[in-house]
Amino acid sequence: MATEPSKHTQKINEQIRVTPVRVIGDDGAQLGIIATDEAIKAARKVNLDLVMVAPAEKPPVCRIMDFGKFKYQQKKKQHKGHSHQVRIKEIRVRPKTGDHDIDVKVSRAREFLEHKDKVIVTVTFRGRELAHIDEGRRVLDQILQKLDEISKVESAPAHTGKRIMCTLAPK
Repeated sequence: MATEPSKHTQKINEQIRVTPVRVIGDDGAQLGIIATDEAIKAARKVNLDLVMVAPAEKPPVCRIMDFGKFKYQQKKKQHKGHSHQVRIKEIRVRPKTGDHDIDVKVSRAREFLEHKDKVIVTVTFRGRELAHIDEGRRVLDQILQKLDEISKVESAPAHTGKRIMCTLAPK
């Protein structure tokens, strides 16, 4: 099979000035080395184009194909490579955050994870709340348990300074 042509070297039909050329039919069969004008006539006979796919070869390789369809498929392949840019979203709670507020934060985190974004769950402590780290850990475990079916823990809960942080990634 011939190599993929680059965007800038694709010559079709009358743009091909080299003669003779090696021709591949629309069904993939080798038609042999023939004159360029005969190859163009053969392509026109089946309502297709003669496209140079390997100009560096001796003789150059041309293929009988629908050039418009070929360009469309190339463009489609090019767009297929683009994927979702993963963003990191943050959910912040405190040790005294109420159950309903936690449910609202969990539903937001669920939306982020469904959009393939990562979520950092942060429990922040202020003042004397630092004496009750176990309460903050309980809130964090409650959130992780509610998001368990849609996410996986990427980095385990870590206590740093006045906060406990945990990163979740979509399953």
